[in-house]
Amino acid sequence: MLRKLLLVGTALAATGVQPALAQSDTAVTIVLNEEVDLMEPCMATRSNIGRVIMQNISETLTELDVRGDAGLMPRLAESWEDMGDGTWRFHLREGVTFSDGSAFDAADVQHSFERAFSDQISCETPRYFAGMELSFNVVDDHTIDITSDPAQPILPLLMTLVTMVPSETPVEFVREPVGTGPYVLSEWNVGQNITLTRRDDYWGEAPEVTEATYVVRSESAVRAAMVEAGEADIAPTVSEIEGRTADKNFAYPNSETLYLRLDHSMEPLSDIRVREALNLAIDREAFVGTLLPQGTEPAVAMVPPTTLGWNDEIEVWDYNPDRARELLEEARADGVDVDQQIQIVGRTNNYPNATEVYEAIQAMLTDVGFNVDLQMYEVAEFENIYSKPFPEDRLPQLVGAMHDNSRGDPVFSMFFKYHTDGTQSGLSDPRIDSLIEEATAASGEEREALWSELFAYIHDEAIVDVLLFHMVGFARVDEGIEWTPTIATNSQLQLSEISFN
Repeated sequence: MLRKLLLVGTALAATGVQPALAQSDTAVTIVLNEEVDLMEPCMATRSNIGRVIMQNISETLTELDVRGDAGLMPRLAESWEDMGDGTWRFHLREGVTFSDGSAFDAADVQHSFERAFSDQISCETPRYFAGMELSFNVVDDHTIDITSDPAQPILPLLMTLVTMVPSETPVEFVREPVGTGPYVLSEWNVGQNITLTRRDDYWGEAPEVTEATYVVRSESAVRAAMVEAGEADIAPTVSEIEGRTADKNFAYPNSETLYLRLDHSMEPLSDIRVREALNLAIDREAFVGTLLPQGTEPAVAMVPPTTLGWNDEIEVWDYNPDRARELLEEARADGVDVDQQIQIVGRTNNYPNATEVYEAIQAMLTDVGFNVDLQMYEVAEFENIYSKPFPEDRLPQLVGAMHDNSRGDPVFSMFFKYHTDGTQSGLSDPRIDSLIEEATAASGEEREALWSELFAYIHDEAIVDVLLFHMVGFARVDEGIEWTPTIATNSQLQLSEISFN
């Protein structure tokens, strides 16, 4: 054992990893794959931020049970009821305080929404509510009515996304978030470490973890080695190589779908034959078990197969480079500028082997005749390319990204990904707009059927994007820690779910 620790220590030294400071028996160190560029509650739906903030510092009204079959659970709202005409009444938990000592009430709920939806700051939350208007009526300190237009039958489920802040929170990004959660931000050295400390006055049951320190290491092998050496307790994201070689590793379906967003506004991507050629040129099966782990599944939709409306009749694109070349020649003959340079844009360290995956895609597209350049960006710069307004001086782009939907309904994906007004949409298609709007307002079997129709149209007829893979995640956990990843682990990691052996 001593020799093993010495060898691991030598490996860590060679990669620049510094030994962790001494900790108490109830403190943990978590090593992440991406920097946390913001500590803003309304950005907690972005994975690199949510893994630190969501339900640790900032809580939501409702919570989806991803560890069992309890479905939608109370969090800051104890119960809710459908009042009709698009209005849901939420009964708030009493005796809850924010970390600054102020009491949580209905006015805070209204402010949290209005702040997140304000044009003064660019929060992520509103994209999930696109296509609907929300209004609020404070009934009393612990009761609030929220009305959606059009009526939204799954509004309580949407409440799992909006983090609560005090009414006094300014309408600007904050650096020191104030929340109702069991932890407070006690230290943030940008680019080095983040520390959360357990609150003594939390309204709920006290978690076992008293302190959590987050560090970032971009190399998967380093993250895994830190856990192996006892320098970290959890690495929620490691590659398959490290994920299958130690005693306490976990493989998990992480609800992420990898895809290439296509810019339909300019040639050659505006031509459907070119979009079909892109799909036929990529050998999806070649990635599984090589750059991507076994268990990765080729995708036919933006959401995982567990999502409402999943369409079993959609088939994965065949790998047919010869047909891809024919389609490019047909488009060229009709005057489409198929020789125009296209840029693949990727997010560095978004997932293990991200750069290598995009390099392989670049090679496959080049092989059939595309003129492709590859650019990789860190998360903060990538967001400026991924979301509107898109850069005006851009080349035609294939924006490579992962999208997380662990909540079981396409409403969390479809509008902002595919609607004309969607913040990350690269197209405008009246039929897609109509189907999204109809499905969002529908319920029951009608809702399921409309989503299913939309999936087929996006994939088979409009050929909107290049859907690549439903991803598999791997985590490494120290033997002294009791914690198992879930489908939501890529976007949140609740410290209250960690215990000690």
